[in-house]
Amino acid sequence: MVIMAIDHVRDFFHDDAYAHNPLDLQTTTPQLYFTRWITHFCAPTFLFLAGTSAYLMGLKKTKAELSSFLIKRGFWLVLVEVGIVTLSVTFSLVYPVLILQVIWATGISMIILGLLVRFPYGVILIIACCVIFGHNLLDYPEAAHHYQVGFWWDLIHNGRFTYYSYANNHGIVIVYAFLPWTGIMLLGYCFGKIYEPAVNSVQRRKTLFVIGAAFILLFVLLRLINAYGDPFPWTAQRNKLYTFLSYMNVNKYPPTLMYTCITLGPALIFLALTEKVRNNFSSILIIYGRVPFFYYVIHFYLIHTLNILLLIFVGWPANDILITHFPFRPQFGLHLWGVYLVWLVVIAIMYPLCKWYNEYKNTHRQWWLSYV
Repeated sequence: MVIMAIDHVRDFFHDDAYAHNPLDLQTTTPQLYFTRWITHFCAPTFLFLAGTSAYLMGLKKTKAELSSFLIKRGFWLVLVEVGIVTLSVTFSLVYPVLILQVIWATGISMIILGLLVRFPYGVILIIACCVIFGHNLLDYPEAAHHYQVGFWWDLIHNGRFTYYSYANNHGIVIVYAFLPWTGIMLLGYCFGKIYEPAVNSVQRRKTLFVIGAAFILLFVLLRLINAYGDPFPWTAQRNKLYTFLSYMNVNKYPPTLMYTCITLGPALIFLALTEKVRNNFSSILIIYGRVPFFYYVIHFYLIHTLNILLLIFVGWPANDILITHFPFRPQFGLHLWGVYLVWLVVIAIMYPLCKWYNEYKNTHRQWWLSYV
């Protein structure tokens, strides 16, 4: 949750955020590249652990109760993405663009998981593996059509920030095509089994480490073969460093097999290594992690508000501050060090807010708290 905010601060504050892709090896720097690349871990880990949380919730509910909750919460998340998160990004009540991002993909994935939890565990695991290891077969027909595959295909698998107009000056941007993300959530659900109370913690950590290492090894092998698992093969660049950056530059939209391996692999090892870690720093981080939905929504509003305050401070024209076509401004921004400074400010402000809401959830029992 903390690392994720770096990328969103960069979107709003970096002087090059609108002009170039930070992973474009022709225009990026190593510092900017890794500022963006490190945030690759956030979305897959988020959906994976959401699936794990659903499994653990199922230990206290019947299949019917769990299914009902997941489906209702999934629809709720889709509405939140369209109505609340989109507003936080655009600050425009006319909603010129609806942005389908990670909350949308989480919601659709949760609905699908809600439908599947009634099936045997093994069936869900097989479906998860088929999606994660097989969905890149769809890359070939997509490439044959130059990735112009239409709205419904984009919605399910392709995405890639495709814009579709549905009315005058109104459109939808598909950032997260849901199918590959659903596979990640289903796999996370299946991993919940190793977190059952009866499972020995030593064995669990060993399992996490072995599977995490296997994911990383698979990434290395697939990247060396350079033929399947990512539609954009790595290439030799002007020096060894940039060749390495090309090697690591796997596709997130949609999340490819290679992307999933190199993000979930280290994440699982991290879980294994930190399960017993308890210190002041981890206690601070846990506060953010206990209220992820609250954190996600509020931090977008906070970042955008700080962006507007900075624009007012430097004398940006009032007519350009609250714009109606897109949230980012191509002619203004901070250097990368400034982005990191704003990120630290955002994290510092979010801590007491998250701590307050976590305490509120722990001391209140309203039904709606389970959805926020």
